[in-house]
Amino acid sequence: MLTKSSSELIRRQNRALVLAALREQRGQSHTELAIATGLASATVTAITQELESEHVIERAEAPSAKGRGRPRVLFNQRRAAAYAAFVRISSDVLQYSMVDYSGTLIDRIEEKRDNTGQQAEIFVQGIRAALKKLAERTGVTRDTLVAISISSKGLVADDNATLLWSPVLGGQQINLREALAPDWRAKVTLNHESLLVASALHKSLRKQTGLPVPRLAALSLGHSIGLGVVDAEHPQSPQAKAPGFGHMIHIHDGALCRCGSHGCIEAYAGFYAILRAAFEVPPNTIPASFVPFTEVEKIAKLARRGDRMAEFAFRQAGTALGNGLARLVSLYGRMPVVFTGPGIRFFDLMQPGIDQGLSVSLGIRIEGPLEISLSHDEEALVFEGHLNRTMAAIDLEVIAPKILEQGGT
Repeated sequence: MLTKSSSELIRRQNRALVLAALREQRGQSHTELAIATGLASATVTAITQELESEHVIERAEAPSAKGRGRPRVLFNQRRAAAYAAFVRISSDVLQYSMVDYSGTLIDRIEEKRDNTGQQAEIFVQGIRAALKKLAERTGVTRDTLVAISISSKGLVADDNATLLWSPVLGGQQINLREALAPDWRAKVTLNHESLLVASALHKSLRKQTGLPVPRLAALSLGHSIGLGVVDAEHPQSPQAKAPGFGHMIHIHDGALCRCGSHGCIEAYAGFYAILRAAFEVPPNTIPASFVPFTEVEKIAKLARRGDRMAEFAFRQAGTALGNGLARLVSLYGRMPVVFTGPGIRFFDLMQPGIDQGLSVSLGIRIEGPLEISLSHDEEALVFEGHLNRTMAAIDLEVIAPKILEQGGT
């Protein structure tokens, strides 16, 4: 016999199924939703009626499939039902995006970063001011903004709120959830940028192939080195992580890294490391806080013309990356690896070193090379990662339980 609490739980789960189906494919009919969710037709009818009355979804008419008869009724998210803001913290730019409940981008602000160093308090003040400006421009209120998703390179605490270390602020720690609480009621979530990239790539690959993708890694090359891994033994519940790949030890007591340690992968593969090696700067020299992309391009041109030290700098970067990937495979097993970030412009110069670094792995030598590909638009992948994870969380945590908070019927 069902109790009231178990009945409400089932109702919430069914609402979540319908919302997830609409998130996967907008503009679905009653029949299509029943097929996609596996729910009975009467259950789908009840849920869509509830969601319409709550102004969460809306219906639209479309011509019938054969062009005759009554128009088809299709359900879509109501765009004004809720809003989410995304904040991307990168080495040179802060990007703020506002999306509506349908996942449509409605406004964006970009601000160049001051790379001379900044206090955490001033940095947070800038984020608060930019979010207020974005909300004013879009007419989004404190009540309708239900989620703020923030991404950064570096080290993120398990609370998904605290930035423990970053290339932008170094060891200055910030709890961004607490920092934004005075301004917004929205749920604030912080993720490592490469985790979002890996999540977006994994979802895209599953949709393209229609097949399960057990594991996937996304490795970002640039000022920093970031890694995201998706483990999806159960395709409906993939788990994404961002292990501290760039700050794994490559060589004991080796080159100085921006994190203050010696011998990290990033200390050989980040842009500042390539600059340092190409110009034969001592490896214990304090790393440059920011290296313009044009400077790395100049080194790449020298390397392609046969300059010995420029070639060495990129090959050394590749070897560090390959060694790290060999350890990754040893821990997680074989998986496709997708390289992203501005540094993939120089992938051809790094690849010999990557192959050499991977060759130290017995598994790679026996089973053959990894499946490696390049994805050029990292910015779009970060946005897609924000979008996929945030809108799914809104559906599951805000919209699905809504009728329960109202007392149910």
